[in-house]
Amino acid sequence: MQFTKMQGLGNDYVYVDFRQEQVDDPAAVARAISDRHFGVGADGLILILPSDKADVRMRMFNADGSEGMMCGNGIRCVAKYSWDHGLSKANPMRVESAAGVKTIDLVVGDDGKVASATVDMGEPILDAADIPVNMRQRRVIDVPIRTSKHAYSTMTCVSMGNPHAVIFVDDASAVPLEQVGPEIETNPLFPNRINVHFVQVHSAGEVTMRTWERGSGVTLACGTGASAVCVAGSLTGRTSREILAHLPGGDLHLAWKQDNNHVYMTGPAVEVFTGQWPSK
Repeated sequence: MQFTKMQGLGNDYVYVDFRQEQVDDPAAVARAISDRHFGVGADGLILILPSDKADVRMRMFNADGSEGMMCGNGIRCVAKYSWDHGLSKANPMRVESAAGVKTIDLVVGDDGKVASATVDMGEPILDAADIPVNMRQRRVIDVPIRTSKHAYSTMTCVSMGNPHAVIFVDDASAVPLEQVGPEIETNPLFPNRINVHFVQVHSAGEVTMRTWERGSGVTLACGTGASAVCVAGSLTGRTSREILAHLPGGDLHLAWKQDNNHVYMTGPAVEVFTGQWPSK
C-alpha cells in the first residue's frame, strides 16, 4: 500500500489516496501503521476519497482505530495533498468530512505547492446535549471536574465536530497530562469520550495549550482543539475572539468571527515522506 506521511505542527498522520489504494479494514491498519515502534508512527490514518458533494472527502482514524469526526491539522494536509498531487486545483477547496463540508483557502508557494491554509471550521457547538456532555445545564462553562488526584474548576466544553474539554490553568507545563488526560477522556460525563486541553492565558490574544487527544494520547497539536480553545477563551472572558495559540508543535492563528459565528484556523501543512506499507 502506497502512503504519504504528512504533518501539521507535528500532528502527524499517514495518508492514503483511494485513487491508488483500497483499505478493507482501516481501523486495523490505523492501529498497526500508527505504532511508533513497529509501524510508520503517527497519530492516526487519514483516507482521501472522492466526494459527490465536495472536491475530496476525508475519513480519519485515531491511533487506537476509532474513527474521528474531524481533524483540523489533518484537513489542511488533505487539501495540500489534493492540490500538490492533482486531485483538485480548486482554491478555495471544499473537503467533505464526517463533521460536514469544510472550506479551505490555500496559500501556494513559488514551487506551486501548498505551504499553509486557512480552514473555515464552521460554527462551534455549545449545547451540552449536542457535544455531548452528561450535565443538566445547557452550556458547560467554567465548571469543575475531578480526577483521582487532581481537581480543576475551569472546564468549558465545546464541539467543533468532535468534543473538547478546555481547562484553564496557571501553568500548562506543570499539568501531569499523561495521568489526568486519559482519566478526563473516559470520564462518564462524556459518553463519546473527549479531547482534553490545558490552556495557559498570556494575554487576551495569546495562549499556550497542551493536548490529550482521545484515541491517540498526547499530541503535538490539535486544530479542532485550538479552535475550541479560541471559543472557550472568548466565552469565559479570558481572551478576545482572535488569538495566537502556541502548541508543542508550533503556532496556530484562530479567529471566531462575529458576523457568521464561524471559527477560522490558519496553519502550515507539510509532506514528510512517502513509502510502502506491506499488505501482510
